[in-house]
This record gives sequence, structure tokens and C-alpha cells, in this order.
Amino acid sequence: MCGLFFSYNAKADLKELLALSAIMRHRGPDSTGHYFKAPYFLGFNRLSILDLSAEADQPFCSRSGKHVAVFNGEIYNYRELVKKHGMQMRTTGDTELLVELYERAGEKMLSELNGMFACVILDTETGALFAARDRLGVKPLYVYERDGTLAMASEIAPLVDLAGASAIDEIGLRQYKKLRTFFGGHTLFRSISSFPAAHYYKDGKLTRYWDLPQGDKLPPSDEELLELVTSSIAYRCISDVPVGSFLSGGLDSSIVTMVARPSSTWSIGFADANEFEWAALVSREIDARHHDILVDDEEFLSTARQMILTRREPLSVPNEVLLYLMARQMQKQAKVVLCGEGADELFFGYDLIFRWAAAQKEFDLVAFDQHYSYVKGVDLDILESVIEPFVKRNTTPLAIVAEFFQIAHLHGLLRRLDNSTMLASIEAREPFVDYRLIETMAGVGIDYRMKDGVVKAPLKRIFSSLLPPAIVSRTKVGFPVPLSRIFNRPDYSAAFDAWFSFNLETLGIEN
Repeated sequence: MCGLFFSYNAKADLKELLALSAIMRHRGPDSTGHYFKAPYFLGFNRLSILDLSAEADQPFCSRSGKHVAVFNGEIYNYRELVKKHGMQMRTTGDTELLVELYERAGEKMLSELNGMFACVILDTETGALFAARDRLGVKPLYVYERDGTLAMASEIAPLVDLAGASAIDEIGLRQYKKLRTFFGGHTLFRSISSFPAAHYYKDGKLTRYWDLPQGDKLPPSDEELLELVTSSIAYRCISDVPVGSFLSGGLDSSIVTMVARPSSTWSIGFADANEFEWAALVSREIDARHHDILVDDEEFLSTARQMILTRREPLSVPNEVLLYLMARQMQKQAKVVLCGEGADELFFGYDLIFRWAAAQKEFDLVAFDQHYSYVKGVDLDILESVIEPFVKRNTTPLAIVAEFFQIAHLHGLLRRLDNSTMLASIEAREPFVDYRLIETMAGVGIDYRMKDGVVKAPLKRIFSSLLPPAIVSRTKVGFPVPLSRIFNRPDYSAAFDAWFSFNLETLGIEN
């Protein structure tokens, strides 16, 4: 939806702060705004999705004038909450709901919100600061704190500029080399951290407000699961601007597309590595305007280099480039895109590692490394530190792996998707990351999720009548990028090593 920037700095210069906020203009090209009352600054770049009028621009002040907010994301159930709390609204957007509800209920409001969000709310009278991030971390928020300065932003880039020559976080660098993304709040930079999902900041401290339910649970009925999935998709179609769909032709994106029935769909790939045939099969079923986007090796590399330098951080996996190119192509036809992220974590779509975990009596770090890591057999200390919180919370290997994927692995995918789409001024929405679905599926056994050995059996069963039969029976494939050819490395592992090195070298970082 947007790009927010907050700064607390007694020596801040307004011109400098405006320039830092403007670095994220791609996240919100429709309007810009700021609130400045030294030492506090709130900057905002808006991508208009709900209530397109100027009255809904941010920073947004509460009716009383006591609070001013910047908010990136969407509160999908905002209409129900407006009705529930009997609010008299000046706008038809969700930002007003957020700030007014905070004024009424404080941090207790978070349990009522169904959405993706990162927000900063300032008490204009006392200077008290509140910040929060959604349960799964769909929307990003980064923090810089040093020498009396506290800053928060939707992207790392303005914080890197604010920090100047920021030292590299060795733990973050090792995480990236080993696991292609960052965990536990680390970033590539020592002075910049990722605000934790499912937390809020108030009175100078962080507090967790949501956690994944623990323990075994009976599975939902088919009727309950069908209602939850369709409700989650319907919520993410709420928009005052056109909504499209990324469509690979795989099960997850096909379900989202067939239920939502957008007017336009997009797929992307290389001449010798694509899923165009499958995507076309689904788009024809709903009579959508489908767009196949072809990429060549040269465009892939030049685009990757541009993205890395713009974001001031490495990309995770190479399909991040394809997501951006796809989003860039859809700019003139839609501002919102539906995606299938989250289904593999919910329904054990990574079947090899989940089958392995289900067969184990004790968790084996070395075996987990072989099933999960891109770079295997090295730096097990980093892998152990990443998985340790989930080992402490769970008693079986399957529960450990399931929670790790639902919380930590998914966070990396969401970061990738947000960065890629928002760089093209497109908002991505993920129905399978609805917290109601996640709470319903937490603790449900593998026998349900892979009934009779069928991967994602519940989804295939309840949506079989809606989807083309070939999509239901199709074997899962990845998001194909021919790295071996692009980097001239015949070995798969060596090709990924070359990809990671390319990212770091583009940033001028030795590796």
C-alpha cells in the first residue's frame, strides 16, 4: 500500500528527512505527506487503494487531533469494525479506523484486526510512540537506533542512508550465505534490525501480542475449510482500484484465481523454462485477459542488478526478479495483485522435508540441513541458532519443522514478495496468510494434510470441482529460473553460490 518513515532526532533537519522519506516514493507514487514537530517526523508515500480521495492521505490525524498515524497495509475487516464500534467516519478507508480504534482501545485493538500492517502512531501531546506489525509480518518494518536517533521505515534503503557507512552484521551475512534470507530480526547491517512480526512497541519496549497455537488439533471439516479459504480470498479482493492475479498454473495460484475471478492475470518465464500452458488453462476458465511475459538472461541480470542497488540489500532467491518484472508489467491495468504464497506452509506443500520430519523420533540438525539449506554441510551454528526457538517450543520433529516454516520460512517469502511488488508500485495480497486459516491448521496432523499420500489433499479435495482436472493432478514445480545457464555453472549448488556472490558483489561486499 505505501511507504512510511518515522524519525526521532533532536538534531534532525526537515529537508534531510523529506529526502530520506522520498527514497521510497516507488512504494507510494500517488501522494506524499509529512508531519513534523521536532524532534518527531512522520513521512508517507501513498499508493491509493481504499478511498482514493485526498481526505484519506497520510499522515492521518485522529478526530481529536491527539494522535497522528502512518500505516502501511490493509485492514480487511475494517467495515465490520467500524460497525461494531459505532464509529462515525470521515473517510471510507481503513487508516481512519486504525487511528480511531487505537485512541479508544490502545494496543488491545490489535487482536481485532484481520490484515497486513505496519504502523506508527504518535501522541502529539506527550510524544508517546506506538508501533506495531501484523501477526505474520506480511508488511515490513525496519528499525535504526543509535546515538539518540530512532528511525523506522518500510524499507532498509532510507535507514542505510541515515546510518551512513553502516557496518555489516556478520550474523546476518552468514544467515544470507547459508539460508538465502535473514532471521531473528537480523539484516545485512549491524545498526538496522527488522521489527518483529506479531509485536508492538510502546513505552520503550517490545511486547508480543500473538503467537502460533501449540499442541495437536483435530482437522477442520471440508465445509469449514472451504468457508475460510473463500472468505480469505474475498477479503483480499476489497479494493477501490482494479485487482489482478499472479497465475503460475500451480494449485495455489489457480485456486485463488478461480475463486476471485479477476479480469486480468499474469505469468512470467523464460523461453525454455515457463508454465504458460498451465496458466492459460486456468485463465481461459474465467475468461480473463491473460498476459505471458518472456524474460531473457540479459534482462534478468540487468534487472537484478538494478533491484539490488535500489534496495541497498541482496535479493533472496532469483524468482524475486521475475516477480518484479511481472508487477512492473501490470502497472497500467491493476494496482493490487493476488498471490498464492502461504499455502505450502499451511498444507505441507514442501512434501519431502515434511515427510522426513514426520518419520523422525528426534530432531536431527544435520539431516535438517540436508533437506533445507541451500549451502549444505557448513556453518551449522547459524542453522542451529535459527531453528533453536522452534526446537524449544515443540516436542516432535514435525511440529518443529511445521512451526519453522509457518513463521520463519514464510517471513522470508513475504519479504521477497513485498519488496518485488512494491518496487513496481503494486500491492500484493496473500489469502493463504490469513491468521484465521493459520490458527485453524496449527497442530493438524500430516495424515490430514497429505491424506493417502496426496500432497495438499484438502485443497485438492474441496476445490476439485472448481479447477481444471489437469491442475489438480499436476505435480508441483518451482518458480523456474535457469541459473545454471545464466551463470554458466552446470551444478545446481554452484549456480546458487554464483547467484549469492553476484548479489553481494553488486553491493561491494566481500564474500
